[in-house]
Amino acid sequence: MKIFLVGFMGCGKSTKAKQLANLLECPVIDIDAVIVAQQGMSIADYFAANGEAAFRKLENEMLKSFDYPETCVVATGGGLPCYFDNMEWMNENGITVYLEMTPPQLVSRLHNREKRPLLKGMDDEQLLAFIIGKLEERNVFYHQAKLSINSFDLDPKTLLEEIDRLKG
Repeated sequence: MKIFLVGFMGCGKSTKAKQLANLLECPVIDIDAVIVAQQGMSIADYFAANGEAAFRKLENEMLKSFDYPETCVVATGGGLPCYFDNMEWMNENGITVYLEMTPPQLVSRLHNREKRPLLKGMDDEQLLAFIIGKLEERNVFYHQAKLSINSFDLDPKTLLEEIDRLKG
């Protein structure tokens, strides 16, 4: 079983992936971390050097070409589900989980904005407006996930129970 965690930056995809993988005793794959290791530079530096379009293409290639173990938990980048046929591909190849949060919850979690290319230099008010706008664009993709769950203070055991319930 492959579990793909999707959602807006700051919703806890990387953290929940580690917790869930620990419960399942399986590997965790963080697509952004794989890209950083492969490219030898941060996502922010890759964005600055090559632009968002090149990053999205690389992200798409990484998603589809990675040699996933039979059972694993995959943390995706916040924008990954919104490009190409990525969401459809993940739905065909595993269980997709949208870790949902409200815009104010996301603002409360996004402190280190300098590491995030899309958020550099924003104050809380600008960030809230940005998140609201981006969620309007992205929710059409995020809501294609097989499971949507509010991830604010989400216990990993509860998340696993919901995934098990979905599998039937």
